[in-house]
Amino acid sequence: MTRTRSTLASVALMATLACMSVASAQDKPVKIGILNDQASVYSAITGPGSVAAARLAIEDMGGTLLGKPIEIVSADHGHKPDVGSVIARRWFDTEGVDAIFDIYSSGVALAVQGIAEQKNKLLVVSMASSRDISGKSCSPNGMQWANDGYEVANLTIKGASDGKPTSWFFLTVDYAAGHSIERDSQKMIEKSGGKFVGAVRFPLNTPDFSSFLLQAQNSGAKNIGFIGGGADMTNAIKQTAEFGIERTGQRFVPFSLTTVDIDALGNEATQGMPLVLSYYWDENDQTKAFAARFKKAFGKMPSDPQANVYSAVLHYLKSVKAAGTTDTTAVLAKMKETPVEDLFTSGARIREDGRLMRDVYYAEAKKPGTMSGATDLITLVKKMPGSEAFIPVSESECKAFKK
Repeated sequence: MTRTRSTLASVALMATLACMSVASAQDKPVKIGILNDQASVYSAITGPGSVAAARLAIEDMGGTLLGKPIEIVSADHGHKPDVGSVIARRWFDTEGVDAIFDIYSSGVALAVQGIAEQKNKLLVVSMASSRDISGKSCSPNGMQWANDGYEVANLTIKGASDGKPTSWFFLTVDYAAGHSIERDSQKMIEKSGGKFVGAVRFPLNTPDFSSFLLQAQNSGAKNIGFIGGGADMTNAIKQTAEFGIERTGQRFVPFSLTTVDIDALGNEATQGMPLVLSYYWDENDQTKAFAARFKKAFGKMPSDPQANVYSAVLHYLKSVKAAGTTDTTAVLAKMKETPVEDLFTSGARIREDGRLMRDVYYAEAKKPGTMSGATDLITLVKKMPGSEAFIPVSESECKAFKK
């Protein structure tokens, strides 16, 4: 009799705990994570501004979903895959985060994407250069939302060369994503009949580019391509002016220029330099209205990566609402079957490899005398559909395309 009562008590306890677990899962908030560079080389174009952009998306959803609050957590990965991995595991395993956004580091993105697939959670990378994210390391749980290295190289080389064969020398940041963009660039240059003269590698967070710029000058190449971003790029642009490179007939061509960089450096220093983007605050009334909201909330104008965090978070939250659950499988299905629609995106779909096939622009920084005001920084030269901008399926290494 005692054993029977004990068994019944154990069964009752297990049932109670199971009910409590189900109730806890049902009551938990809809929770997202913003993982990026919060204080280093890319913090000005992602960082705390990406968190502010995500909050605007939450605000546009009313702050709640499925009768639960929408919460946000954020952290700095320090550009270290092991640090990003620890944060992602903690968020997924113990803090109730269902989806992570932004990243802006290819090494961290690849590490976290693998964890997201293991845990059946979501990763949406706003920008990261490595083609492996949606290529040979593609995942059903991962997506690339904005620029990637192939597309930036494709549009920048074609735009800066005006479609004509020319010569190039590269200053390339010394990590995997930089090497990948350089390889893609070399193939594109040589395919168009141009000449890849050579390249030199520099470490992340380089303060002095004088020796690298001297090698570029001595190469005799018509174009000096700079593969890197954030503070590295702004330092290089400043030192390019000191070297008088433009006066010698060479063109300095940064591959990751943003409106935030142009605003910080000024159009005198950046005039004519190319940039690739999908969001520009001065494009139309909707983009201007978002920029005004963002500036009121954060104190600065939004960058293209930050606007893309807004876009990705908004699409995720809309998909949670449509699915009626935060269950990853159901939400992923909604995200991929529903066209992306927001203030600067229309009808874009997520390809099988996770690549959002959005329209993008090739643009150039304006000359100071052609600006109508302080925020009139660039000319949108050409709009490109995703089918022409991003890597074609025939060149992709993603297993989703292998038969």
